[in-house]
Amino acid sequence: MNPVDPAEARPGPPFTVDLDGRGIEALPGQTVAAALWNAGVTSWRGTRGRGRPRGVFCGIGVCFDCLVTVNGRPNQRACLLPVRPGDSIRTQEGTGHDD
Repeated sequence: MNPVDPAEARPGPPFTVDLDGRGIEALPGQTVAAALWNAGVTSWRGTRGRGRPRGVFCGIGVCFDCLVTVNGRPNQRACLLPVRPGDSIRTQEGTGHDD
């Protein structure tokens, strides 16, 4: 195989996850952030205090701007977390806790 040839990778079949009560399509191997972006969602967290919109900034898990609540667990880094069938994803305000 020549390294410049396309890998011709083919993901498995799509599945649906829940984002704030609506279904979005995801593919095996995608991160939560990639699935959200693919669904046209670019912001899924509001900052503490002013509620300014945040989504992916660094994309490598360093900045913590992409925090989201997944399956009831707040503060999950969407850029690092693989999306799984049946996931319940919630946008998050501030720290994601009742504070």
